[in-house]
Amino acid sequence: MKTPWHLWVVGVLSLLWNAGGAYDWVLAHFSAESYLGVMTEAQREWYSSFPLWAEVFWALGVWGAIIGSVLLLLRSGFAQLAFVLSLIGLIGNTLHSISSMGTTLVDMMGPGSLAFTAAIIIVALGLWLYARAMTRRGVLR
Repeated sequence: MKTPWHLWVVGVLSLLWNAGGAYDWVLAHFSAESYLGVMTEAQREWYSSFPLWAEVFWALGVWGAIIGSVLLLLRSGFAQLAFVLSLIGLIGNTLHSISSMGTTLVDMMGPGSLAFTAAIIIVALGLWLYARAMTRRGVLR
C-alpha cells in the first residue's frame, strides 16, 4: 500500500514533540544545572525523590514515544505497541505525580501544569490511535 502523505507529517511532528520529553528526561536525570537551576528547591527535591517504579514509568513513557515515532516513520506495525507502552508509562507517571503531591503539585509546578499534562495525554492517546488505524489499513507492516 502507498504511504499516505499524512504519515510523514504525523511521524515528523510526533518525533519533534516527543523529543521535548526526551530532552526533559535526559536533563532531569543528568542534573544539567542549566535545567535544574531554574527550578525551585521544592521542585528539585520532588524530582530527586521519585521512587524506582515512577522512574520506570517515566522512562517507558518518554522512550516508548520516541521509539514509536521512529517506528511510525519506518512504517513498522510495532509503532502501535511502542505508543501503547508509552501511554502506560505516561499514565503511571501521572498517577505518581498526583498521588505524591495531590493539589500541591499545581501550586509547585504552576497552574499550566495540569493543562500541559492533559495535552501530553491527549497527544499520546492520539498517536496510539493513529498507529493502530494505520496498522489496520495495512500502511504499517
